[in-house]
Amino acid sequence: MKSFENIDAKSVKQAVNLLQRFHQEKKSAIVVGGGSEILQLMKERVITPDYVVNLKTVPGLNAIKQERGGFRIGALTTLSEIEEHPAVREQLLILSEAAAEAASPQIRNAGTIGGNICQRPFCWYFRSASFNCLRKGGQLCYSVISDGRFHAILGGGPSYIVHPSDTAPALVALDTRITIAGPAGEKTMPLEKFFVLPAVDFTRENILKPGEIVTEIFVPAPKAGSKGFYHKARERQAWDHAIVSVATVLQSSGGTVRDARVVLGGVAPIPWRAPKAEAFLRGKKVDQAAAEKAGEIALEGAQPLKDNGYKVGMAKALVQRGLLASV
Repeated sequence: MKSFENIDAKSVKQAVNLLQRFHQEKKSAIVVGGGSEILQLMKERVITPDYVVNLKTVPGLNAIKQERGGFRIGALTTLSEIEEHPAVREQLLILSEAAAEAASPQIRNAGTIGGNICQRPFCWYFRSASFNCLRKGGQLCYSVISDGRFHAILGGGPSYIVHPSDTAPALVALDTRITIAGPAGEKTMPLEKFFVLPAVDFTRENILKPGEIVTEIFVPAPKAGSKGFYHKARERQAWDHAIVSVATVLQSSGGTVRDARVVLGGVAPIPWRAPKAEAFLRGKKVDQAAAEKAGEIALEGAQPLKDNGYKVGMAKALVQRGLLASV
């Protein structure tokens, strides 16, 4: 691991100013909250920062506040706190379930919601010092010519990483908004627009610019008649990243779907929303046939690599299961 200087920030404004200053000085800097992933990336020398700005010393970034319209959750709130919060479990069960699936208990006790949303790829080529892959400034995404069994089947190219977050698909399905602090002040946007496809920029996973940090998310209270489902398929029963995950939210009245959200994880470089499947479901009663058809629509355009075609059928099955469980 390369040596670095740790700085304990006392406020969001100070953290932003430090990041901006280091960028202007052409020094590399990162922010750390829970730190579990950052430490691994530094050990593997995937990132080699000159400065680490610690956000744990900033007050107010680790709170869950229930408001009239929903939940305001600080970026440093741990996954365990979200998983176990009584009101979150009662009103946002799919978020609680996704947080519970995100890591081992030890990591959930330290890992934060902001860190989970901003995770770097867990592709073995990206994480290994032996490969100078496209994501790290090389010329080739090795998953195309080598082992790509866990890589993207939707939205891939020229890089075929998958976004590793468990909470992000659930949060997108819940219509979450994210707040970012930066040199120009704060901005809030739909979480869905936070992520970046490789076709737009294959060197990054999100829109964060130098000097910007995630400070909180806002999850609206579900509308009347809403029911959600989150499920994750993985290679091992012990903690592992999703091969495929699905988050579904249906708002129904009299058995007829008024609104729908279908979001897949583990299949694309971003949490993959399926708007055509959502449109198909509106105005229908969800039975086995409708759920199967929605699964087919959600996977339209899938382009698996030579080793991961199995993900297509798995994703269709999980969409079907999610929709039938959300009725």
